[in-house]
Amino acid sequence: MRSGRTRDDHGSAVVDFVLVLVVLIPLFLGILQVALVLHVRNTLTSAASEGARYAATVDRPLDAGVARTRQQIAGAIAERFASDVTVSAVQVRGAPGVRVDVVAEVPPLGLWGPAVELSVSGHAIEEVAP
Repeated sequence: MRSGRTRDDHGSAVVDFVLVLVVLIPLFLGILQVALVLHVRNTLTSAASEGARYAATVDRPLDAGVARTRQQIAGAIAERFASDVTVSAVQVRGAPGVRVDVVAEVPPLGLWGPAVELSVSGHAIEEVAP
């Protein structure tokens, strides 16, 4: 008994598979890229906030916040994301405070595409000695 297929249908599954992959692979890489960017952004924000809190404690210089932020970033993701970390004394809602800024580039996952530049900051109000 012969199947309902004709000789012209041989190999069409391979073509269908390739056509579907052309759509699915970029979609999958795009979702992974968004997940990577969000993970790095959240990690940098957390490290900047931790660095600002550390620098805002009594008897610590502002540069201690930069070192703490770099240590947090290097421990969580990679040291190369910690290359541009700055700290400054600012006013946080009228009170003296500390601000730590981090700028980093997240590389693209696929073969093409631009890197995503992230700029995050963390704030903390300075402690005063009793």
